[in-house]
Amino acid sequence: MSQKVEKPVLSGQRIKTRKRDEKERYDPVGFRDAIISGLDQCNNNFEAISRFLDGAGNKQDYRRYGESLFDILIAGGILVPGGTLLQEGEAPHKTSVCIFCTPDEINMETMKSWEQVFIKLMRRYKYLEKIFQDEIKKVLMFVKYFTPAERKKLSVMVYLWISNGSIPFNAVLVLSNSHLVKDHLALDFLIDVFKYWRQDKGVNSLHSSIKKSNIESHLMSFVPDTKQSQVYFRNAFQENGLEEILKLYNDQHQQQAKKELQVMLADSLSENKPQRDIIAELREFASKENIQEHETVCIIWTTVMDIPEWSKKEELVTDQAVRHLKQYTSLFSAFTQSARSELNLLLKVQEYCYSNMTFMRAFQKIIMLFYKTDVISEQVILKWYKQDYSVKGKMMFVDQMKQFVEWLQNAEEESDSEGSTE
Repeated sequence: MSQKVEKPVLSGQRIKTRKRDEKERYDPVGFRDAIISGLDQCNNNFEAISRFLDGAGNKQDYRRYGESLFDILIAGGILVPGGTLLQEGEAPHKTSVCIFCTPDEINMETMKSWEQVFIKLMRRYKYLEKIFQDEIKKVLMFVKYFTPAERKKLSVMVYLWISNGSIPFNAVLVLSNSHLVKDHLALDFLIDVFKYWRQDKGVNSLHSSIKKSNIESHLMSFVPDTKQSQVYFRNAFQENGLEEILKLYNDQHQQQAKKELQVMLADSLSENKPQRDIIAELREFASKENIQEHETVCIIWTTVMDIPEWSKKEELVTDQAVRHLKQYTSLFSAFTQSARSELNLLLKVQEYCYSNMTFMRAFQKIIMLFYKTDVISEQVILKWYKQDYSVKGKMMFVDQMKQFVEWLQNAEEESDSEGSTE
């Protein structure tokens, strides 16, 4: 049986590789040189810049070198760790046709022309959008190494890119890195973004965008945790006409503080701490976080009413509620030292009984308990009865309170009569 003999192969024979399988050498320096050369010929003519970038995408690999492309358009060359420009290859390593080389005196028209360059580029090459969003986060990490003038220019562009949707607002959160926070660089940069936004589009536009992206809840992450920094934070916002944004932050901070107060109270009640200790803790925390008494008493109501598992039967829940609340009347009384606090508590009870159907008939009994234990005064009850503060179940609750209110009014008239006789 004959065996197949292997055919001899000529030495030096080359196996042809398909063109599509050939891999180009990674050459960011060559890409940089080609882009810089083209931009330098545009002489800061924005139409010419856009035309060049549009055409260059057919010859250059933007997918592969997208980060380098955006580095060049922002800083004039390829950024390397430390925020400096790559010096490899023959000079020039940098072009003056870039954002950082615009005049130090901010000219919003010039910056908006650069904005259009980026918009047109990413509209033509859609895949650059994701590359750009990632690239901006890297560039922002380098702000420490840029000059103050470069940081100002970048902050204007960040405002423009956020407002036109090129990057999400939360891209600025990378600035909360500790090495940027400790020297107030992160806060100063963020305030510049806010300042230019307010100057260009007004505070309402800025307020709306911050609220929509929930940036206000992250503002303190840009500030070192020292008393001096807290003062710096507030002064910086006020000096730059950003009181509305400061108010937005304060509101967010207050909401967070109120949640913490409620958790602290719930823990103390579950541990059966003496009420005098709980009162002292609440007062100290509320004073520190500037939570007002009328707000604190409503938090106490919510927390106390969350403790039991309430009966589903309307005829049983009233007695259950009265027995339960009787344990905490001294706690309520400690935080109803003003008529406003009393009224807020009464309205909170009204809202609760209206929202929980089984409590609809419990309203009068609860208010009677609070009256007898000096939590809510007769003056506040009469004021609530005569005026419309909340329509929720008001007619039904007024009807429940009618007999008691009439008794209060008669007692008041008798007291006045006795006083005049004397």
